[in-house]
Amino acid sequence: MSGKLYLVPTPIGNLKDMTFRAVEILKESDVILAEDTRNSGILLKHYEIETPMRSYHMHNEHQATEDIIRQLKDGQIISIITDAGTPGISDPGYLLAKECVANNIIIECLPGATAFVPALVVSGLPNNEFTFIGFIPVKKGRKTKLDSLIEEKKTMVFYESPHKIGKTLRDFAETFGNERRASLSREISKKFEETLRGTLEELAIIAETRNLKGEMVVVVEGSNN
Repeated sequence: MSGKLYLVPTPIGNLKDMTFRAVEILKESDVILAEDTRNSGILLKHYEIETPMRSYHMHNEHQATEDIIRQLKDGQIISIITDAGTPGISDPGYLLAKECVANNIIIECLPGATAFVPALVVSGLPNNEFTFIGFIPVKKGRKTKLDSLIEEKKTMVFYESPHKIGKTLRDFAETFGNERRASLSREISKKFEETLRGTLEELAIIAETRNLKGEMVVVVEGSNN
């Protein structure tokens, strides 16, 4: 009898954002796949979860997936978590879910924390239709990716790290236009949560003059052309 894979969202900031059900599932699992076992260990200790962990990240997921599928086929209940947010959303999880589908293994994704949803909702930009881009290429393919979005009419959602945010916002302003409306949310659900709104030029200047910290979600207005 095949087991089951749970994709379990974890808090993107405040530990209180963990759901009761998520804690229950993690406690009942045979093993937890964690993007960073040290980081996840803090969360598991906080909720007194003693389930053994196994490292599963972007550098070993291709090698590890075959063995994990075998364990699931043997009837094990396995959960996957990442450092923050929902597995598979700009984090490991997609490959394993894909292989489970191919092998008729049951998958269930619990509802929970995902950084782009609150950022999109508080941006003040249209959210009836949007496109999630996530991280854009750092070098190779970066300009091609941005140029492909010039005529995108839906609101666009991007992820970016703090040390690249200034350059990324400047690239956005050059590609989409200085006056394109946007918002930048950081430290979501944490003590110093902040959302900045304005034009891409205004946000680029802020990022270049302030030492912004925390993972960033940038929401950009779609084209009106």
